Amino acid sequence: MDWRINSMEDYNQKYEKALNNPDAYWGDIAKSFDWFKEWNSVRSGSIQDADMRWFDGAQLNITVNCLDRHLKTQPNKEALLYIPNDPSEEATRLTYKELHAEVCKTANMFKSLGVKKGDRVCLYMSMVPELLISVLACARLGAIHSVVFGGFSAQALAGRIEDASCTLVVTNDGGLRGNKTIELKKITDDALAMKECACVKNVIVHKRAGNEVSMKEGRDHWWHDLMKDMDTQCDPEVMEAEDTLFVLYTSGSTGKPKGIQHTTAGYMVWAAYTFANVFQVNKDDLYWCTADIGWITGHTYITYGPLLNGATTVMFEGVPTWPDAGRFWDIVDQYKITHFYTAPTAIRALMGCGNEFVDKYKLDSLKVLGSVGEPINEEAWHWYDEHVGKKKCPIVDTWWQTETGGILISPLAGITKLKPCHATLPLPGVHPVLMNEKGEEIMEREAEGNLCIRNPWPGMVRTIYGDHERFKNTYLSAYPGMYFTGDGCKRDAEGFYRITGRVDDVINVSGHRIGTAEVEDAIDQHPEVIEAAVVGFPHDIKGQGIYAYIIISANAGDNIQKEVLDTVTKFIGPIAKPDKIQVVKGLPKTRSGKIMRRILRKIAAHEFENFGDTSTLLDPSVVDEIKEGVL
Repeated sequence: MDWRINSMEDYNQKYEKALNNPDAYWGDIAKSFDWFKEWNSVRSGSIQDADMRWFDGAQLNITVNCLDRHLKTQPNKEALLYIPNDPSEEATRLTYKELHAEVCKTANMFKSLGVKKGDRVCLYMSMVPELLISVLACARLGAIHSVVFGGFSAQALAGRIEDASCTLVVTNDGGLRGNKTIELKKITDDALAMKECACVKNVIVHKRAGNEVSMKEGRDHWWHDLMKDMDTQCDPEVMEAEDTLFVLYTSGSTGKPKGIQHTTAGYMVWAAYTFANVFQVNKDDLYWCTADIGWITGHTYITYGPLLNGATTVMFEGVPTWPDAGRFWDIVDQYKITHFYTAPTAIRALMGCGNEFVDKYKLDSLKVLGSVGEPINEEAWHWYDEHVGKKKCPIVDTWWQTETGGILISPLAGITKLKPCHATLPLPGVHPVLMNEKGEEIMEREAEGNLCIRNPWPGMVRTIYGDHERFKNTYLSAYPGMYFTGDGCKRDAEGFYRITGRVDDVINVSGHRIGTAEVEDAIDQHPEVIEAAVVGFPHDIKGQGIYAYIIISANAGDNIQKEVLDTVTKFIGPIAKPDKIQVVKGLPKTRSGKIMRRILRKIAAHEFENFGDTSTLLDPSVVDEIKEGVL
């Protein structure tokens, strides 16, 4: 495709064109895709008015571009290579023709249960091919998919089903992860027993683990029973450019998760464009992103991005440390993976298991390595470079968010100069700006500030599902006319960007954003907890861990820490369990009752030198008490 960047000179030219004449730049790129009807305008609306639109007036279906158009040129090319949890179980391979047939059959199955354009479908599944197929089947019908990560609790699942008013839930009997079976159907049943989930009319259960499940008559259906009579042809629904493609929930700094809403045409163009340019995948390459489709990385860089480019995408059911810590590298060698995209958390965990698990593998098929989810630390970067890449694979350290739809700042493999821990340069169409606390742009080349993006890009979030006011307040009001990322950032003398982490009350645990308020709300559900404050602290494996300070009643028993962990697991899921829980007598509060979290963050990180101005504290002696009891 002629929009592939192939040198730094080419990058500079394309960056300038996208900046100075975005309509011409993105209009040319969009012509590479199949449309039922072309657009009236490439861009309209503005960040200022929170009404950004791309390719307005156009009509399309994203699955035509992921599947149908490849049937003309490469029907027998492998589209999906699926590697099961158990190494002794055979991999599943689907060509573009076979994947197209499965997506059509699944779309027809959803249709048979009354699902139509605009309906919301919740996919609460483990990493099985049917999850990727269901995502595409929803898009085929024009139904809005809401994928919920299979590690969330019944309470968290119910909240997401209710918020989107989903009418159908698709799940597995159980999910296989290492030597564990996650009881997905049981968790779904528990969620649907809550009054919030009365919107759900049908549940489809895909048989994977073979565990015992209960089936409610009239509501629950076995996947394989429904599928056997379905036709392999399903006409794609005609979608308007700005019709919603999916809603994906992400944690906010205030309690309730936010349903990030992405639309069809702009997201499609951005997913395809960023995949092609960042990873530089060629036609015979084998690309593996280790994420779960329950997160945005799995949406854009397992599902849509690779398939839009006609690549082969690899999907893995298991975990990196089972049956041992060489599983990733065994897969790389066995299948001759060329492009490998994972999270710093996984890299640090595998690094901690010892080099013997990686050094015994050749890994000579690898061409490009990628990092996603959080800033990668220097030690992990060098280990990844030396032990996995054998110092011959560029590492694309990608920065982006659920809200951005795809990568915004990253090296381009084999093109951009690399600098450990730096996301380096923005992609064409992305205009990063550093702002100070007064709301002024920092004009110096070398600078540190809050990272904002000026001008919309095609993959940008359009709103928070059902709450446009919250969308404006969260992202577009701190710096009017700009999108505020919530991240701090440094820019060096070369103009390279380095992300320093969240500036709001969101903790980045293993690349997953968890709102402190959400965890505090869950802890507060324990009857003996009077008050809780949660902060992030540096963690060797996860990047950030969760540190909880709790005030408890006189009736609390000796097992209060374990009970609090169980409570968080119940209301959110194991992913949000605090790593440390410190029982305290009081919290550092201002006279107006606000908790001074920066003090708690410093104590959790064992930084006791400078707490800054504490003159507004109601009781400064609390700080010394907390410091003495720090874990």
